[in-house]
Amino acid sequence: MLKLYNTMSRSVEPFKSRKKGEASIFTCGPSIYRRPHIGNYRTFMYEDILVKYLEYCGYRVNRALPLTDIEDKTILEAIANNKRIEVITGNVEKIFLSEAKTLRIKLTGKVQRTSECIECSADIIRSLIASGHAYRHGADIFFAPLTYKEFGKLYRLDKKRWPKKTVRFRRDTYNGNRWNLGDFILWHGYRDGDIKWWDSSIGKGRPSWNIQDPSVVIHHLGRQIDINCGGIDNIYRHHDYNIAIMESYTGLEYARYYMHGEHLVVDGKPMSKSLGNILYPGDIFSHGCSARDLRLFLFHTHYRKKLNFTKTRFRESCGKMSYLHNCTGQLVKKTGTATKETSRVRELIARVTRDFEAGMNNDLGAGVAFDAVSEILLELYSLRTMMTRKNSADLKAVLTRIDAVFGVLI
Repeated sequence: MLKLYNTMSRSVEPFKSRKKGEASIFTCGPSIYRRPHIGNYRTFMYEDILVKYLEYCGYRVNRALPLTDIEDKTILEAIANNKRIEVITGNVEKIFLSEAKTLRIKLTGKVQRTSECIECSADIIRSLIASGHAYRHGADIFFAPLTYKEFGKLYRLDKKRWPKKTVRFRRDTYNGNRWNLGDFILWHGYRDGDIKWWDSSIGKGRPSWNIQDPSVVIHHLGRQIDINCGGIDNIYRHHDYNIAIMESYTGLEYARYYMHGEHLVVDGKPMSKSLGNILYPGDIFSHGCSARDLRLFLFHTHYRKKLNFTKTRFRESCGKMSYLHNCTGQLVKKTGTATKETSRVRELIARVTRDFEAGMNNDLGAGVAFDAVSEILLELYSLRTMMTRKNSADLKAVLTRIDAVFGVLI
């Protein structure tokens, strides 16, 4: 049975979907005002592994992934570069879709620009105002967190520090791992000079970042889902904001499981413009490494552990991947010289599936599963003269199935 670490309970739990044979997942997508770096792709990678393993287990996966194309940062980027928002976000979207395909990250038909769901956001906000969870302040609309009694339950926020007087936070996001103790923005009302706004049923303006994910969820997945995924930084503010909005709007439990992936750092330091250490997939490929090499590197370290990218570690990973890929290629293409099966070869082939599932079922341990499969393949390679044609065919069938998850072996 698949077991996943649930951030909400702080424990590993057996996965059980709301509907038998189906799994509904919301995965945070990229903000397309700037191109994604390899740290962003690490998050998208563990989400990809999760989706594919659920499909391997027989689930029909319903997944929504938003492309955030309108927020404060997008507007500032457009102004700074003197470009239209549509030009900036259009270019980044093309890059993301292309690089995701190169890295064999599966994207569903429910990949949607959040600006395509303006009225979805307006409908939710109108309902929240009617129920007393949100209110207008000038042109803007805010959510009052204390009207939702479980606010902060994901982070386990201590609300004793909440200010007595009303404090409002108007920006979409705030730097750093800090809590904004006060009301958060749902709708940016139109102001003279605004470069992007819509004329909606709740007035002129634009939806805040925090309302956009709930609107995509409601539009594509409904009122409840099984798993909500994202990066570890979303534990601060963003996912608790999403929970408060969803559960205040529906009156139902939003998600059963919350999963959060750790950061990728470069030479032990966070990626930043000031350090000049931001790496993109293209930077990796320009040095002769393949998409397969980068894919393995991104999923091999457990998704809840920090991943340190160094040139030495990455080169070592590339070397191991290249050797294993060559060995695997020979094993599955082998016409077979042995005429009689041996029990050891049969036993090893049977172990591939068992060891793969054992690793994956333990909180999506893709790296552990990959190493276990690799060890078996290398032993089989040492016994290749003892393999029959049937052995090669059986091994290929097994590897084809598990590589639908890994995406690096065949």
